[in-house]
Amino acid sequence: MPKPPGILIVCDSYPPRLGGSEIEAQRIAVALIARGHHVRVLCSGGPPMPRAHHWIDPLGVPVSILTNRSRGRAKDVTFALEVGWNLWRRRDEYDLVYFLMQGLHLAVGLPVSRALRKPSVMKISGDGIFSTMSGTTLGRFELGLLRKWQIPIMILNDSMVREARASDFPPEQLTWMPNPVEIDAFCPVSRQASAAWRNQHGIPADARVVIYTGRLSPEKGIRELMSAVAEAARSNSAAMLVLVGDGPQRGELEALARQLDPHGSRYLFTGRVPLAEIPNWLGAADAFALTSPNEGFSCSLVEAMAVGIPCVVSDIDANLQLVQNQVHGLTVPWDQPGAIAAALLRLFADDSLRRLMGSAARTRVVQNYSTDKVVTRYQALFDRALSVSAKLRT
Repeated sequence: MPKPPGILIVCDSYPPRLGGSEIEAQRIAVALIARGHHVRVLCSGGPPMPRAHHWIDPLGVPVSILTNRSRGRAKDVTFALEVGWNLWRRRDEYDLVYFLMQGLHLAVGLPVSRALRKPSVMKISGDGIFSTMSGTTLGRFELGLLRKWQIPIMILNDSMVREARASDFPPEQLTWMPNPVEIDAFCPVSRQASAAWRNQHGIPADARVVIYTGRLSPEKGIRELMSAVAEAARSNSAAMLVLVGDGPQRGELEALARQLDPHGSRYLFTGRVPLAEIPNWLGAADAFALTSPNEGFSCSLVEAMAVGIPCVVSDIDANLQLVQNQVHGLTVPWDQPGAIAAALLRLFADDSLRRLMGSAARTRVVQNYSTDKVVTRYQALFDRALSVSAKLRT
């Protein structure tokens, strides 16, 4: 049986930094290693990354941290040059390069991997990135290389397909590749465990809890979600929002919470928590909410679905491919707090509906988005890219 190919994953950031792409990189790396692949991650450094160059992450993934001291544009230049150098000097360690994030390192890395005759694949991580790249000289250069060399591109939803087609990428160059979820770690929580977690963290037993997990940043539509919870509380005083995560908007959102709820019991900010705790937080909630204006393929949403709680999500392509309205949850316009509040109140008022939707959500994730199923799709894509490369060399 042939040895599985070695994979070099290039991503600007990596856990413990927060983000769906970072989590996806780690999960795929772990799963590929478990299937016998030699895998190494190349990423940039800086807090909260360890101050090391060679690091084995807590899940056993070899990581090369290529920048530690530089910041800003200097960091981008240093990282790009280090990526090119590492592609060259590690050329005997890998068979294929997986570029997870765009940036100057892609402009350097693609030509180096091409010169080494190493096949590459690329994943675009969210809506709007094709358009953003088309608006800059560097981005247009990178898109040109991807088109010219017919690099397989992974996309996450139908909106991204339309963006890629508008940027002149043929459909045969595009592959839908969802982000994976660990269905054994993210699984339903017992009522007893849920009650104990609430008690441990000061959440009233009779609270109607909606939870958000992820970065606290403007593009997530959290202000509108907070306003919706305040509106829902006028009809159901037990309504409460738990925000799990951290980010640049935290101070602004905490100020908004004080404005919306002077008594300070409606909103709970947990800050950054260990990944292992997130299933407990999700299991202690009555509903999950992701009402952002755009997404790629939300790891937070698929994790909540795997835990088996109903979801209230914005009606955008990224979310609609996961949540069928009235089946796995409820879909709403992202910028209408009244509609979000109405959806939350409907779920708060109907225990059987929450259980039914949560069960359907869990089933959908297990059948389609487990790490095991997604990594099989990755392996098939890698095999195709390696096969095409081999034919070009003969």
